[in-house]
Amino acid sequence: MNTNRKFDSTALSSLLFSRENFKFSIHNLGYLPRWVIVLIDLCVLLLSFFFTLLIFRGTGLDYIITPHSILFSLSFFFVNIFFFWIFRTYSGIIRHSSYIDAVKLLFSQSGVLVVFLFLNFSYEFAYGIKLFLNTAFFINIVLSFCGLFVYRVIIKQTFELYFSETGKEKLIRTIIYGTDANAISVANALKFETPTRFKIVGFVDKRNQNASKRMLDLPILVQKKKLPTLMRSIGAEAVIIADKSLTKDEQLVIIDQCLEFNYKVYNVPKITDWENQKEISQKVKTIQIEDLLERKPIILDGKLISKQLKDKTILITGAAGSIGSEIARQVLTFNPKKIIILDQAETPLHHLQLETETLNSTSKIISLVGDIRNKEAMEKVFSRYKPQVVFHAAAYKHVPLMEQNPAQAILTNIEGTKNIADLSCRYKVKKFVMVSTDKAVNPSNVMGASKRIAEKYVQSLQLKSKNGDEKITTKFITTRFGNVLGSNGSVVPLFTKQIAEGGPVTITHADIIRYFMTIPEACQLVLEAGAMGNGGEIYIFDMGKPVKIIDLARKMIKLAGFIPDKEIMIQIVGLRPGEKLYEELLNDTSKTLPTYHEKIMIAEDEQDDYEILNSSIEELIHKANFLTNDDIVMQMKKIVPEFKSMNSTFQLLDK
Repeated sequence: MNTNRKFDSTALSSLLFSRENFKFSIHNLGYLPRWVIVLIDLCVLLLSFFFTLLIFRGTGLDYIITPHSILFSLSFFFVNIFFFWIFRTYSGIIRHSSYIDAVKLLFSQSGVLVVFLFLNFSYEFAYGIKLFLNTAFFINIVLSFCGLFVYRVIIKQTFELYFSETGKEKLIRTIIYGTDANAISVANALKFETPTRFKIVGFVDKRNQNASKRMLDLPILVQKKKLPTLMRSIGAEAVIIADKSLTKDEQLVIIDQCLEFNYKVYNVPKITDWENQKEISQKVKTIQIEDLLERKPIILDGKLISKQLKDKTILITGAAGSIGSEIARQVLTFNPKKIIILDQAETPLHHLQLETETLNSTSKIISLVGDIRNKEAMEKVFSRYKPQVVFHAAAYKHVPLMEQNPAQAILTNIEGTKNIADLSCRYKVKKFVMVSTDKAVNPSNVMGASKRIAEKYVQSLQLKSKNGDEKITTKFITTRFGNVLGSNGSVVPLFTKQIAEGGPVTITHADIIRYFMTIPEACQLVLEAGAMGNGGEIYIFDMGKPVKIIDLARKMIKLAGFIPDKEIMIQIVGLRPGEKLYEELLNDTSKTLPTYHEKIMIAEDEQDDYEILNSSIEELIHKANFLTNDDIVMQMKKIVPEFKSMNSTFQLLDK
């Protein structure tokens, strides 16, 4: 029995004084009621008052001269409470105390000093005797301020010590690249982040002007050599790029250097809300592969786009896809009267609808589940809503799948486009903007060829209008660009998934290259091209420099914190059916014309006669419904003579 009691007593003592319980107690201290904080402040005042009494008693001087010492003491504390209330010194959370709290305490104690000095001089003037010794009172106020300030600092530092999460997970030793207000704000935010991720060990000034100085009690480091050398010398494992004055090229140099030596790189956008430290800390993110694209910001002609979209009815096909949904988001910013988002994929469309409902847009948003291959259903959409601008983004786009299912590529990418284009003519749509692909150029696969035929058809409608067909008033515009980072089915989500699973990361060929854009970039240029187009143009976009896919894979592995070909393997699996080593933006016979936008050019392609092309497409659609894959692809090759199959069973048809 006694043994059990002894055990219980030991266990209880261990529990009460454990690190976890102590942390909990400190945590609660930060949220004490205000009256408790006032009580603690009064205790500090009492200690400083008695300490002052003792100091001057030891020198043989009297602090309090008046015989009414009790009345003086009580008035001293009541006046302090009054100034606490005036400056609300008790309203802050102790563990988040800042220089603002110190200023409030200073004003509070200064107010007490002024009141009592005025009272003392007035009393001396009236009665010829002082209430107290002025020097002693001044020292009392100084001690009071120091005591009130110091105990707040002690509690603040205690929280930083006990809530720095050094137990289970090791903090990442990190330097912050930058010394401006943005960098300081980031450092402060990360200091109070819970749970803590980073241990900030210093700042880097790219100009090396403040080498002997400190910020937030941390050194400002001198970068004499490459950044990884500096990081190695101080044992840093990561860098946060917070200097908003860095150019894109300077950022890329830092990122490439750090990734080469497997250092982690984080970035943070320009901080606009200086008060919300939690929001700032959440914006510190690992560098994404999109950040490594060598891009200048895209500047849009907002007035021209607004003129096309504002107060108009807009139809977006394929709106649930990665491109269509981003077009919908960007179109909404131009305040159309009505936006119709149409797709056959129910769940993604539902998610887009829920998202757009939270955007506080004045536009009416209509979500329609429908298939562009069903012309009767699409005609009901056009007759009911009468769209004025159509963005046609609906398409099948996966090259290997369409190589296996050419009939589906025909029915969706060609017949579906034909349906929407014909209905646009019938219902007097002002502009029809088709989203195409660089795979339509000198196509080597069924998907690319199907998109090229769709391009030809909308161009032939424009040519028919130009040749005097007054029934066609629609302006048909085609936009053509390459791979989009992060879009459904692109390599980036695939690589991300493979890295998360421990590898291997699979690429089809060591020398394969691709052009890349981000989804927002691509959609911005689609809107711009749609606004500037007068009909019949095929707009191609400046995609920047081509990216070698194996280099992309290596960078993504490093960004994830692994070593390529050691921790995560890269496996070459061979080119897929219909896949090229490189994509093109122009046919061999095409030329380009510049536009007022430096990132948008016009491709001059030969246009087909509508009647001949329409007849060939009708025959192709018939074959897609009834005949074999070889018959379908053979007809495609007749319509697009430059279509030469690669790595495909359809190569035999080219002989």
